[in-house]
Amino acid sequence: MIDLVINARRHDLGGFEVGRLLPYAKRRMVGPFIFFDHMGPVQLAPGLPRSMDVRPHPHIGLSTITYLFAGEIVHRDSVGCEQVIRAGDVNWMTAGRGISHSERFDTMREHGGRLDGIQAWVALPEDQQEIAPAFIHMDGPELPQVELPGASLRIIAGSAFGATSTLHTHSPLFYVHAQLDAGAQLDVPDGYSERAIYVADGGVEMDGQEYAAGQMIVLTQGVPAQLICRDAATVMMLGGEPIGARHIWWNFVSSSHARIEQARTDWREGRIPLPVGDDREFIPLPRDPPPPPEPMS
Repeated sequence: MIDLVINARRHDLGGFEVGRLLPYAKRRMVGPFIFFDHMGPVQLAPGLPRSMDVRPHPHIGLSTITYLFAGEIVHRDSVGCEQVIRAGDVNWMTAGRGISHSERFDTMREHGGRLDGIQAWVALPEDQQEIAPAFIHMDGPELPQVELPGASLRIIAGSAFGATSTLHTHSPLFYVHAQLDAGAQLDVPDGYSERAIYVADGGVEMDGQEYAAGQMIVLTQGVPAQLICRDAATVMMLGGEPIGARHIWWNFVSSSHARIEQARTDWREGRIPLPVGDDREFIPLPRDPPPPPEPMS
């Protein structure tokens, strides 16, 4: 039932920590999911310094998915979108051939508050890596809700538990937020080649083993799986169909190492536009060159 367990690696982003699950040395991707970070949870004090904001930076070849359990982030991007994301909402940004965006705490700066959420990246299929950049926001109530005994489920993307999100995906995948009561038992969606469970809060039991917050459980392909909750838990279910090996460097994802090099040059030379309304600063290109071509899958 269980192929691998990944423990979050904590990274300080200059004011709060994230727990990184993907990519991982022994498992680079789960379906098309190539990056998975848990932001916080952290209590932010009023008057947070602007140094905690994520300044404008670029992406290619992927979609970013931002989903919050608590807090607010202000998104601005180079296609002209400005959007506050709040708990339960979804920001889905498709980079395609190139986009830049910023993520700032404008609305939390005065009062502070709790920040807790997930940012995931989904790699685009090879024939769609150069599509036009785009941004979609969905308020929480727009997402399909499924109620099962002891479980409240929100279908963020794809199809699961008999419901389908209207968010457009570029390859077969599913992404679900599950809020589970003590004593709940929940079957993991099947019908996808690769699946994983991330425990965001609380703990679950699978196949006789207990797993705690900060752990991602990668499931064996084709084997039914069930979660059992001794106590209340928050979990994210994700997966889909593999899309082939990918290179990843900094914020760039591509099936071509040469395309990564081109993106580096484009950002350094200013050919990727800065976000509309947030173009006075940006994160410079890291000094380290990309590693030798070793695509991940």
